[in-house]
Amino acid sequence: MRDNDSFGTSTRRRRKFDDDEPTFVKRSSPSGETAWDVVEEETGWSSWSAPGVQHGPAPFPDWVITEHAAKDTDRGVLKTGKEADVHLVERGVPGTDRRVLLAAKRYRAAEHRLFHRDSGYLEGRRVRESRVTRAMAGRTAFGREAIAGQWASAEFGALAQLWELGVCVPYPVQLLGTELMLQFIGDDDGTAAPRLAQTRPDLDLLADLWWQLVDALRVLARAGVAHGDLSPYNTLVHAGRLVIIDLPQIVDVVINPKGADFLARDVANMAKWFTGKGFPVDPEPLIVELLHDAGMRV
Repeated sequence: MRDNDSFGTSTRRRRKFDDDEPTFVKRSSPSGETAWDVVEEETGWSSWSAPGVQHGPAPFPDWVITEHAAKDTDRGVLKTGKEADVHLVERGVPGTDRRVLLAAKRYRAAEHRLFHRDSGYLEGRRVRESRVTRAMAGRTAFGREAIAGQWASAEFGALAQLWELGVCVPYPVQLLGTELMLQFIGDDDGTAAPRLAQTRPDLDLLADLWWQLVDALRVLARAGVAHGDLSPYNTLVHAGRLVIIDLPQIVDVVINPKGADFLARDVANMAKWFTGKGFPVDPEPLIVELLHDAGMRV
């Protein structure tokens, strides 16, 4: 079985993710001891075949476990956020060596959720029923639940689209309600890959990571979208690869009235970090190029 923290072939790079809460819950200390009490909970049969579940793009990577005999075990919390918690889940087939670690992003119930993403992200998005649109605008309990579902669905769709375009994002394994199962990027012991902001790359790696980012942003722009909340806190570095994560707020650059502003902010945020680490970057030429690639007049 292919190790699921690899990124695939040279022509199709595969990748982890996150949301915007800057505090990770550490799974282990430098000594290797457990840093907090991890409660392992076998949640029963795998939800892969559950009614209403949506699966990631086909063909499925060979590490994805689709067997009906598979079981899921919750290995504990990887991180907490304002909108969702991320759990480490082991999916395995009893009696075999078939196992894989997944990241389960679980959007919280309405009464415990604080959606802080600006409503501007939702501009240009439409749902089929006008009553749902009104409820979302009014932030009723039903509307907040609908927004949660839209964030999860939007992230699943964005990851699927970008994965197929070859962008370095985590593979979206499945979506069931407001739980999104993603490829876990990290080590086999459950240690997550570090965020870009947590790394101290040398100048050569810094330059390589920047150009990886530029390549990814070009693909996004040509697809007419921007990340919308890109920063060193929602990009990861694993095995020399820059992994773009946390995509529920993905923005249609043309349809959204603030699309160009979101794209420009993404570039400016990242350029500022790289410049501060000793790799000077002027964001303006790249912003102009990306807006042109997205089909906008500049």
